[in-house]
Amino acid sequence: MRAWRQKETGSTAGSRSIGCVDTPFWLDEPTQPVDSGTQGKVDVAIIGAGITGVSCALALARGGLSVRVHDERGIAEGASGRNGGFALRGGAARYDVARETYGAEAAKELWQRTEGALDHLEAVAGDAFSRTGSLRLAADDEERDEIRLEYEALHEDGFAAEWRDELPHLRPEFRGAIFHAPDGSLQPGRFVRHLAGLAAAESVAFQQHRRVASLDELDAEQIVIATDGSGRGLLPELDDALWPARGQVLTTEPLSERLFECPHYARHGFDYWQQLTDGRIVLGGFRDFSILTEMTDDETTTEPIQHALDEFLVELLGYMPAVTHRWAGIFGLTQDLLPLVGPVPGHEGVWMAAGYSGHGNVLGFMCGELVGDAVLGNEDQLLELFSPARLLVSG
Repeated sequence: MRAWRQKETGSTAGSRSIGCVDTPFWLDEPTQPVDSGTQGKVDVAIIGAGITGVSCALALARGGLSVRVHDERGIAEGASGRNGGFALRGGAARYDVARETYGAEAAKELWQRTEGALDHLEAVAGDAFSRTGSLRLAADDEERDEIRLEYEALHEDGFAAEWRDELPHLRPEFRGAIFHAPDGSLQPGRFVRHLAGLAAAESVAFQQHRRVASLDELDAEQIVIATDGSGRGLLPELDDALWPARGQVLTTEPLSERLFECPHYARHGFDYWQQLTDGRIVLGGFRDFSILTEMTDDETTTEPIQHALDEFLVELLGYMPAVTHRWAGIFGLTQDLLPLVGPVPGHEGVWMAAGYSGHGNVLGFMCGELVGDAVLGNEDQLLELFSPARLLVSG
């Protein structure tokens, strides 16, 4: 390990080295092993032991099917354990943009359903979730005008949203914010591992630390691909429709002062941070500082982005605290910022749920249950909005 660079404040942050794949803070706590279960033929095989795959498995098992979840690593060790811990309603697009792009009724339905998903998540997450609300900040006057349009659209459609001009805990460059009361903070690794325990209790099997190179390897009647931005090579058309993107994050030592009561995000979500109950700051983003290099599935931290995170941390706090964890995670982007959920065209018995464009903690949980219900034969109107056929060209 090497010490992090000297800051102008004179404080040196002892840090995990960069340029390596590190253990995220969310996964750096003891966990109980999950019974691997049966490795014979099952009704449904799921690729991906993250929030989508595990929530899907639980829904299918409770629906009476035999299920096995496959992952080349362990439970929650992909994107589900490598994000910023935000639990937000809605989709990746601003609500006013979503109304114009997807239609007013479709956007309203999506936001309402994600609010319901947050309620469900809260009911099962225990101490992994806290209903804190969130602040969407305007970093300049242009962004203020944009999020003001979102606030007005939310208010018009009856969603809880509070406009705040006074932000005394932040530097004056921020030009206002929307407070989203339904949102919260999630310990995603703990939550997904808890879900996996519930699934195992319903006889879901897990095959961890073994890569699925081909769908032909799976001994199952039906298959669900739940790998988000990872899993390239399984189907060529998925590789074309799902673009991998890297998000980089750090966590500080616990701070003595309480500065941020809820998750904050600014610059269209490119900067995001929160303070945990023990005082730690979790900070991520800045991938637009090197956008071409960050459109990758290489799960490695880089000096340019980590330096940008450090500089922003000093701007927020006035000094550089010790950093205990640095990591990167890969998420899936889609062209229209909506996930792909449903049957894969041209592949009978193959389903997918992926492409949350950085909003996977709530959308991924909801879409795992959604695709599970679809496999069970239950129709849902959101499947039309999320249909993979809109972006996938069958090979």
